[in-house]
Amino acid sequence: MKKNRKVLLINSNRIKPAVAPIALDYLAQSLKESGYSVDLLDLCFCADYRSAFDQYLRENSPGVIAITIRNLDDAHSGSRRSFLPGIRKMVVYLKERISVPVILGGVGFSIAPEKVLQYCQANLGIRGEGEHSLPMLLDRLFSERDYTDVPGLVYRAGGEYKVNAEKYVDLARLPTQPRSFVDNHRYFVEGGQGSIETKRGCDQQCIYCVDPVSKGKRIRVRPPQHVADELEALLSKGINCFHTCDSEFNIPEDHAKEVCEELIKRGLSKQISWYAYASPKPFSGELASLMKRSGCVGIDFGVDSGNDRMLERLGRDFTQEDIRKVAGLCHRYGITFMFDLLLGGPGETKASVEETIELMHETKPSMVGVTVGIRIYPGTKMAEMIRGEGPIFGNRNLFGIVEGNEDFLEPVFYISEEVGKHITSWVTRLTGGNRRFLFADGEDPNRDYNYNDNAVLVEAIRKGYRGAYWDILRRRREEND
Repeated sequence: MKKNRKVLLINSNRIKPAVAPIALDYLAQSLKESGYSVDLLDLCFCADYRSAFDQYLRENSPGVIAITIRNLDDAHSGSRRSFLPGIRKMVVYLKERISVPVILGGVGFSIAPEKVLQYCQANLGIRGEGEHSLPMLLDRLFSERDYTDVPGLVYRAGGEYKVNAEKYVDLARLPTQPRSFVDNHRYFVEGGQGSIETKRGCDQQCIYCVDPVSKGKRIRVRPPQHVADELEALLSKGINCFHTCDSEFNIPEDHAKEVCEELIKRGLSKQISWYAYASPKPFSGELASLMKRSGCVGIDFGVDSGNDRMLERLGRDFTQEDIRKVAGLCHRYGITFMFDLLLGGPGETKASVEETIELMHETKPSMVGVTVGIRIYPGTKMAEMIRGEGPIFGNRNLFGIVEGNEDFLEPVFYISEEVGKHITSWVTRLTGGNRRFLFADGEDPNRDYNYNDNAVLVEAIRKGYRGAYWDILRRRREEND
């Protein structure tokens, strides 16, 4: 191991449309700066991972293999598709063919690192960011020194799994990323958008969300100049449409304004288009104007509900009136926007659902995404709440894999017993056939809100559509009407 400093990075995410693994671009850069040779095996573009592994190992001998896990599952109550069984098969297949450490990481892994490491039968893992921790771990491994103090390390000792505290990267000190390791142009052609992040971490209190669990509860911003530099690097590769990877682009709002101002100053607003996830609050007219002027063509607001009581229960810090205000601003400034709903949570009633749908009709967003049932993830406040109610097996608000799944590693969903599991058909009737509503049930492929293996989107992107997936579906709808 001392002489072999080749690292094989594997992207295990195979969903289509293709989503670029932005973290591997950053990670590869850090490894190269630490003196490692880095290869990429991108399974997104491999029909058979076994053949891909065999071919690579015939031609190469890596000293370590690191696999990124983007998602544990597709987070949809209708399909309930877990990705972990496939990843475990990959790990086992590799370990049968080469005797080197297999390390797991990524946002999905960081949600439940001990359980995922155990389930997938890998050797080690890195929870949280890897730019600092993975090179440190490899240095220790290759020099045969103790590595058990590496930040974010997940390992087994004394018959149990242990997780070290994470060490988050100072984003201002990261060099400008060339984004040249991953084939970003191919992802643009087959996935319809490039990716960019302006910050990491989330300080919001949503009871169901894993972003604070996997990315940290403290928001750390990137210098706007670095964001613009990276966009210019991607633009030089022929990528001109982007989606932010931030939890909420507008938190903090001042930083969002600074990013927009930098894009305008560089003249990038005339060369690119971009989309963002955002919160309804804070969102001022000044920010709306700057986003529009800087090339933003669409915003996805996670509003969850249109009922103030439900918003409070879900841990949101805005109200029905804030939703009205942000809709008014988007209409005023000509910004295409989507409202994302999350129905069926604790305390949901038919009256609260009706009020939510009525608000959607009133505010007239460009699109409305309807997700029924809340995926319960380990480490969230909702998981703690459910455990406080007693054994999950027998809880009449839950469905999915509940038996023997107390850690929520496999897909299990919450739907308030009061609204019942047939809420989707009822919500469909409430929408009155309005085609701006997308559903995650997959019954109508042209309104399918599950982006995993979405044939309609794949075909649209093949024909040249670019942008956020909800907006591609919107444009297809308008062109076909």
